[in-house]
Amino acid sequence: MSPSSNNFTMQGLDNKVILITGASRGIGAACVNSCLEAGATVLANCRNAQSAEKLSLIISEKFSKRFHSLIYDVTDSEALKQQFKFIQSQFGRLDGLVNNAGVMQEQALAMTRKIDLEAMFAVNVSAAFEHIQFASRLMMRNKQGSIVNLGSIVGEYGGKGQAAYAMSKASLSVLSKSAAKELGPSGIRVNTVAPGFIETDLTAHYSEAKKQEIMANVPLGRLGLDSDVANVIRFLLSDDAQYVSGQVIGVDGALSFP
Repeated sequence: MSPSSNNFTMQGLDNKVILITGASRGIGAACVNSCLEAGATVLANCRNAQSAEKLSLIISEKFSKRFHSLIYDVTDSEALKQQFKFIQSQFGRLDGLVNNAGVMQEQALAMTRKIDLEAMFAVNVSAAFEHIQFASRLMMRNKQGSIVNLGSIVGEYGGKGQAAYAMSKASLSVLSKSAAKELGPSGIRVNTVAPGFIETDLTAHYSEAKKQEIMANVPLGRLGLDSDVANVIRFLLSDDAQYVSGQVIGVDGALSFP
C-alpha cells in the first residue's frame, strides 16, 4: 500500500521488534524506555548479566512482557551469530536496529596507541557493521526495517583531542549513507543520529567548568539529555520516518565549535 499524503497521525512502534545495543545505560537505556513506551518489543543488548539486571530494575513492570535482555559482547562475531539465530527462532522478525554500543577515548593524536585505535573501531565500527549485516537479512524477509547508527557531532566536525574517536564516528555516517543506498530497494532505511554533548556517564568525567564552556557554544542554552536523543531515534524507527534514509541528523542544540 502506498503512503497516504493525508495521513498526519503520529505513528508508534506497536508490533515492532527492536534490537538496541549497548542498552544498559545512558542513551541506550533511554532508547529502551522510549521504544517500550511506544509499544515495541525491545531486545536490549547488555555486555554482562550484572548490566542486564541493573537495566531490568528501571523498566516499568507494565512493559516486562515486551522487554528481553540479550547478553553478549558486540565484538564477538560468533556470539552475535547465535543471538540472531535466537531472534529469528523466537520472534521471527526484526523491524529495527539501534547501533548504540560505543566507547570513547580522548587522547592527543600523538599519544593515541594503535591498540587503543583498534579497540575503539572494534566496538564503534566493526560491531555496528556486523549487526547491520545480520539485521538486514532478517529485515529483507518482510521488505521493511529501520537501522539507526549512533554517530557524534565530532564525527561530522572533528574535535581537539578526539581524532581517533571522531574518525570512528565519521565512519558510521558514511556506512549509513552507503547502506541506505544498498538496502533501500529492500525497504530498509538507514540513518545516523549525531548527538552533541549529552549528559550521561560517558561524559561524567567532564568538569563543571568544561561543561559551562561547552554550553556557551550551544544556542539553545543547555546541554543535551539522553531523552533528547532517544526521541529522535524513536521517530526514525517509526513509520513516520518512512521516507527518511541515508541522513545524518544532529541532536546538538545547534552546537558550534569555537
